[in-house]
Amino acid sequence: MLDYTFTEEQELWRESVREFCEAKIAPRVEEMVEKEQIPRDLVKDMAEFGLLAMTVSPEYGGSGADAVTTGIAVEQLARYDPTCSIPVLFLVENAWARLLDKYGTKEAKKEILPQVTEGKIFCGIATTESEVGSDLANMRTRIRREGNKFIVTGEKNYISGVREAREWGGGHVTLARQTPEKGTRGMTCFFLPLNSKGIAVSFFKDMGREGISCGGFKIDEVEIPEHYLIGEENRGFYIIHEGYELARGLIGLVCVGAAEKALENGMNYIKQRNAFGKPLAKYEGIQFPLAEHYTKIQALKELTYKALWIFDREKEGKATRFEVSKAIAMVKMIASRWAFDAINDVMNWQGAFGYSKECPDQMALRGVRSFNQAEGSIEIMKVIVGRELLGKEYIPYK
Repeated sequence: MLDYTFTEEQELWRESVREFCEAKIAPRVEEMVEKEQIPRDLVKDMAEFGLLAMTVSPEYGGSGADAVTTGIAVEQLARYDPTCSIPVLFLVENAWARLLDKYGTKEAKKEILPQVTEGKIFCGIATTESEVGSDLANMRTRIRREGNKFIVTGEKNYISGVREAREWGGGHVTLARQTPEKGTRGMTCFFLPLNSKGIAVSFFKDMGREGISCGGFKIDEVEIPEHYLIGEENRGFYIIHEGYELARGLIGLVCVGAAEKALENGMNYIKQRNAFGKPLAKYEGIQFPLAEHYTKIQALKELTYKALWIFDREKEGKATRFEVSKAIAMVKMIASRWAFDAINDVMNWQGAFGYSKECPDQMALRGVRSFNQAEGSIEIMKVIVGRELLGKEYIPYK
């Protein structure tokens, strides 16, 4: 019989994060939407509480948290920030600072990670380009070695945290082609400070996630010191996927937290609102979809925590990389759609109020919609699951 219970420490962590969110995050959501940024003092509060890059080693200011414990935190953050802005900040820093911690040089880790965990600078991910999303092998950004440094040229687009990295300082874990003739075997991973000479930034206005920026940047012969290399040269493609898998697993719990909170809001509303002399909650046309959505979100929660548990087991040598990839892809494949459908029905139950900006669920709807594409599209997740079920010889693009 499998034991799905959390440890006592994890339950205490869940409760303490919930209390933090109630006190610090929930009262600031409207301000965050209005100003289109996460308040810097709130970022500092998160850092002092231990939420920023908690996956990083204690040596650099993190707590070395495992994936399941990290997931517990992001689920609570998503319940109290319906815009999903703070959860996005949380998940990108935990996924990509962890990657830098695991594969980066000691010099880079000492320089960058303590500032990330203290909330002084930003750490994100930059792989997407104008014409390249999940098809990383065809990216145009190039990196070449010149002595004890690297030179990077290209562009990245639709990247989270461009304004934060520019204004706070910091940058992005970035991928570029170093030996193009080798395809995915010729890609290199490195840290790119966004205030480097030769970088020009631009911004997009997303339909949701108002508190965290989205943008792009052009990279014109930017010099990168050798110690900013992450892992070995021409091994970046394999390294980057480990970061993506943790990020995708955390996205599953962002969707869970947002959908559960919306369902709670919906249940409170249908109990109080009457139609034709009866509470809306008495009508099976609402009860039955509620039952279906609740069941799906609970199934998603169980599947996601199991996937993060498998992610943690790989470190112990008890799971393979391919087992992790399949488990995480299954989560990412269904999370945003199931959450979106649940939130959308909650808004329908609330009638005209559900369509108004006064309804917090509309923020959640716009927030979870982004995860159809973010950190790998739904279609790519299906390819991964199909590959693991049928074998590599059935990959459609080969």
